[in-house]
Amino acid sequence: MSQPLFTIITVTYNAEKAIVPTLRSVGAQTYDGEMEYLVIDGASSDKTLELVKNSGIRGLKVVSEPDNGLYDAMNKGQSMALGEYLIFLNAGDTFHSSETLAHFARAIEENDRPGLVYGQTVFVEGEDRHVIGMRHLTAPEVLTYRSFADGMMVCHQAMCVLKRITSPYDTRYRFSADYDWAIKVLQHSRKNIYLPEIVIDYQYEGLTTRNQKSSLTERFCIMSYYYGITPTLLRHVKFALRSLRRRLKPNNNDYEQFT
Repeated sequence: MSQPLFTIITVTYNAEKAIVPTLRSVGAQTYDGEMEYLVIDGASSDKTLELVKNSGIRGLKVVSEPDNGLYDAMNKGQSMALGEYLIFLNAGDTFHSSETLAHFARAIEENDRPGLVYGQTVFVEGEDRHVIGMRHLTAPEVLTYRSFADGMMVCHQAMCVLKRITSPYDTRYRFSADYDWAIKVLQHSRKNIYLPEIVIDYQYEGLTTRNQKSSLTERFCIMSYYYGITPTLLRHVKFALRSLRRRLKPNNNDYEQFT
């Protein structure tokens, strides 16, 4: 079976302080099949575009123009993508290893083109990419549409998704359209393959963590729509107890509140 064509999409806006690790990560991938790298920029006024254009990444395509926010830009990237599989990699986030894309490809080839391949995520911070811990919600070995009734069980960036089963991001949601998008992907995926490894280093303090209350409100609405309001209310009692236990743990990391 032929190697898949990947499209990696990064959305940027004045991201000169965050984009370099991402560019290095994409450029370091050892995958020898085809890939394209789309950078969808919101008309940055800093050195973001200079850094991107000088990166030398194969398959690089850049669009820079005003947009209507993160998910509008992601929709642009998704509509432009030529790849069979899509990976969204935010500015500041990186592949965990130079072999990550090759591992995705192997899983795709060995499993008859699944709808989704996914793995684990670790949180990092600072210029030295210091690891501050694993994502609290651990990606399950068996993933179904019902799994997301308990929240964003797999980090958006840790998903490699078959493009033909995707739909546009719902831009009514400013902070959690990725959660809605992922549920729709799971509704249409006939097979989900787990990679038992860390695939993404997630740069802590992104858009969602800076807007926690609004993000949680949106996720409650999305969860209620897909899984019912009464079950969602009952689950949130469980979430509240889980959050309380985490807060009471010795040496608890604040980042766990947002995962």
